[in-house]
Amino acid sequence: MLKKITTSSRRALLVAALAAGTTLSFAPATVQAAETINMIAIDGYPARAMWVKEFTGFFIPRVNEELKAKGNYEIKWQEAYGGQIVKPRGVLDGIKLGLGDIGIVTTIFHNSKLPSQGISAVTPFIAADARVVAKAVDEIAKEFPQMAKELDGQNQVYLATGVVLDTYQVFSKTPINSLADLKGKKVAGAGYNLRYLEGIEGAAGVRGGLPNFYNMLQTGVVDAAMLWPEAAKTFKIAEVAPYMLKADLGAVNSKTVTVNKDVWSKLPDEVKGVLQKVAVEYRDHVANTAMGRATASLEAYKKGGGTVVELPASAREAWAKSMPNIAVDWAKKLDGAGAPGSDMLKAYVGKLKAAGFSPVRDWASEL
Repeated sequence: MLKKITTSSRRALLVAALAAGTTLSFAPATVQAAETINMIAIDGYPARAMWVKEFTGFFIPRVNEELKAKGNYEIKWQEAYGGQIVKPRGVLDGIKLGLGDIGIVTTIFHNSKLPSQGISAVTPFIAADARVVAKAVDEIAKEFPQMAKELDGQNQVYLATGVVLDTYQVFSKTPINSLADLKGKKVAGAGYNLRYLEGIEGAAGVRGGLPNFYNMLQTGVVDAAMLWPEAAKTFKIAEVAPYMLKADLGAVNSKTVTVNKDVWSKLPDEVKGVLQKVAVEYRDHVANTAMGRATASLEAYKKGGGTVVELPASAREAWAKSMPNIAVDWAKKLDGAGAPGSDMLKAYVGKLKAAGFSPVRDWASEL
């Protein structure tokens, strides 16, 4: 039987050894190795897309850092982006089926399955600030269970919602100086933002995705596209759409970090807590990155041959008023399905107002 050596006896032995001119060594206490957890992270967009780049460069290192500090678990990551496992529209089903353990769902592709995620998309012309919109949407998700409930139906656990664009603008092949210039134009969009065109006579929305916009413009499938300066810079949109109408349609949440529900149920609480914490940090980091790059991206668009025309405030107001109230339509549809759509809409617009934004059109007041 080994006799326990107390701190005082260790000190006495050390003093005796030093007096005798000998050296004593003590074996270090046994350190238990951290348990390794394998996780596959997926997105259909390429690694150069800003939110994917920041998931690799910010989210994963922060999770690793937090777990290392605790010392009990570590995650061995496998990252698969740009169609390696799923295409952009396939992330939701990919995580649902277990093709990926964690990923970034582009929610604007799934309005029927994730309707509550459209809350900022149906309220344009309020806030062109990714930071404010990201925080407000995520708070709504925490205050109302609807977003988590919808993802639960897709075998997923909600972590946090992100905003990757400072504000939608209109990029076109020919100059657009007024709303009248949109007449007869085919405009690419994704999801709810196609409805922004419904009040403009002769304008037609064409569904597409960011990776396809360049080819859609180049081949004449569309005359213009709704996207944002950072994406225009990243995907070299100035080469095929050298004119930007600065309409400041608003920031929109379009990315939500989720985890496969079966995987989540097996994770230790400590790991769950770290993922939840870092997801919120990632939310704010991506929004800050989007805002930080907005001006530089706009300048890069100009240097790449782009010309910017600013839509006057009166024209922005006319555009907003020309639209059907898509926010009320959205809210009433959720209400009819037993979800608190109207309450969510009122709360969300209230958060934006509290943050200092005055709606060009107060969608919630028309409920």
